[in-house]
Amino acid sequence: MRGGNDSVVDVGNDDLGHVGSDIDVLVVGAGPTGLALAAQLRAFGARVRIIDRQVDRVHESRALAIQPRTLEVLDGLGVTPELIRRGNQTVRLQMHFNDRILPVPLFDIGTTDTAYPYLLFLSQAETERVLGEHLDAAGIPVQRGAALTALDEAEDTVVCTVRHADRQDEQVRASYVVGCDGAHSTVRRLADIAFRGAVYPQTFVLADLEVDGIEPGAAHVFVSPRGMLFFFPLAAPASWRMLAMRPRTDSSPPDQQVTLDQVQALSDTYTAGRLRLYDPLWMTNFRLHNRGAARYRSGRLFLAGDAAHIHSPAGAQGMNTGIQDAVNLGWKLAFVVRGVATPGLLDTYETERAPVGRAVLRFTDRAFTVATSTNPILRQLRARLVPRIAPLALRIKPARAYGFRAISQLAIHYRRSAASTDQPGAPRRGPRAGDRLPDAPVTGNTRANTLHRALATPTFHLLLCGPDPWPMTGVTDLINRYRGLVTTHFLTHDNSDPAALHDHTGQALRNLGLDNGDNAQYLVRPDGHIAYRSSGTDLTRLHRYLAQWLGTQSPTP
Repeated sequence: MRGGNDSVVDVGNDDLGHVGSDIDVLVVGAGPTGLALAAQLRAFGARVRIIDRQVDRVHESRALAIQPRTLEVLDGLGVTPELIRRGNQTVRLQMHFNDRILPVPLFDIGTTDTAYPYLLFLSQAETERVLGEHLDAAGIPVQRGAALTALDEAEDTVVCTVRHADRQDEQVRASYVVGCDGAHSTVRRLADIAFRGAVYPQTFVLADLEVDGIEPGAAHVFVSPRGMLFFFPLAAPASWRMLAMRPRTDSSPPDQQVTLDQVQALSDTYTAGRLRLYDPLWMTNFRLHNRGAARYRSGRLFLAGDAAHIHSPAGAQGMNTGIQDAVNLGWKLAFVVRGVATPGLLDTYETERAPVGRAVLRFTDRAFTVATSTNPILRQLRARLVPRIAPLALRIKPARAYGFRAISQLAIHYRRSAASTDQPGAPRRGPRAGDRLPDAPVTGNTRANTLHRALATPTFHLLLCGPDPWPMTGVTDLINRYRGLVTTHFLTHDNSDPAALHDHTGQALRNLGLDNGDNAQYLVRPDGHIAYRSSGTDLTRLHRYLAQWLGTQSPTP
C-alpha cells in the first residue's frame, strides 16, 4: 500500500454520504487539466469521479491565455463558444522600447487552417468555471474537500483512500488513477516518480488591476536592460493582468503581502512612470520552477498537466499543454476501460506527450532566460539590439508563420508514435500520420460548417477522399464491425451526393495535399490527429490497423 499509516474506514452508505464506489477512472485535482480530463472521459462513456483537496475552487489564477489548438480540442465538448464569450480575443502585441512602440501582429499568417486564429485571454479561474459548469450539467460535480492519502495497486484495480473534510476516510476502487494535482502532486509522490529540475532565483509579482496609459485590446511588453514587464488584456475580473520581476536585490520573502505602491514602483522602473495602476483585485508574489516528471505512468497511475511538467509562463504554454495532455489521455482510457481498445493503446500516452512536455520545458527555459537574465551581454541585446532587429525579423513571413504555429500548438504531432501509420504510397504532400488534421470549411448532411465540427462526435473518423467509387462491401463491413467506434465520411469536390461532405472551397482537400483526381484514406483519432493514412480505395490495410488497436468488439453501452 502506498501512503501513510492512517486507518481506513469504508463508511459505505451511512449518513455521511461518502459512498465507496467502483469507477473506471479517479481524477485527482480539479484544475483545468483535471476538469478537461473528466469531461473527456464522460464524453467517451467512462465512469469517472473527480476530487480536489481544496474546499472551494480558486478565484484567482496565474494562467490566462488559451491557444488556438486548445480552443479546437475543447470545441468537441461544446465549451469553446462560452470561453470565447467570456474572454478577450487578441491578435496584437505592442513592444515598448523607451519611447518607441513596435506593433507585432499575432496569428495573422500560418493559421488559415483553424477556426480560432487568435490568442484568447481569459482568467484561469473563468476557464475552470466554464469547465466545472459543463461537468455539473453532465452529472459529474467536483467533490471538494476530498484528498487522496494512499493507494493500493492490484492487478486490475487501484484501491484509493480519500479523506474528506470531515476527516472520514473512504475507499474508492478505480481501474485507473490520473494525477492532475499540480506541482506538489500526491499521485506522483505515491507512484514514486521523480520530479527533476530546479527553481529560478527570481521572485515575480502578478496583479489583476486597472491601468491608465496603455492601449486597450492589445498585449503589451515593456523591454529594458533589467528585464520585461507584461500587461495582458482581460475581460474579467479586471481589465489587465500585470507580470513583473522583482529586482534580485529585493530580499522580500515570496509570501510577503504585495501592496499597490510596490506594484506601481515596479511599473515605474520599466515605463518611466508613464502608467497609473489602480483598483487592484488580486496581487501576489510567486517563484517559478522548471521541472519534469521522469515518467508519465506507473502501472495504473498516470500524470498530466502540472503534475508532469511545470515551467515559466513564457509563451502561454502551461495550461494549454496540460489540457492537451488530458485530451490525449481521456479517449484512450475510456476506450480501454470500455473494452473496445487494446491496453497497449495506453502506452502511447507517454510516448506521445512526454516529448511535448520536454520540448515545452526547453522552450520556456530559453525564453525565460533571455527575458530575465542579468548577464551584461543579454542585457545589452534586450536594450539595444532587439529594437533594431525585431522589425526586420517580423518581415520574414515563413519564420513568423512557423513561430506562430509552434506557439499556438497547432504544429504538435505524434509521427513517431506506434499508433501513427503511413502506408507505403501514402500522399506525398499534406499532413502525415500523427499530425493534426487541418480544418477547413465544408458543407454536407449535417449542420457543421467546418471539417473539425463534422468530425466532433466522440469516435474515430474515417475520411474517404476523392472521385473514384469506393468498394461498398468493404465500407459496409467496416461500418458494421466498428459501429459506435468509427464514423465514416466521404469528402469530395462533387456536391451531387447529399450524404458526402462537400469541399465547396477546395481548401479541405488542398490542405490534405490532394489533387482533384486523388483518392486517399485518413483515419482521424478522437483527439483530431491523423492515426492512419493511405492512398487509393483498397481498405484491406485499414482493417488490419483497426484490428490491431480496436479489435472487433462492439462498444459497451
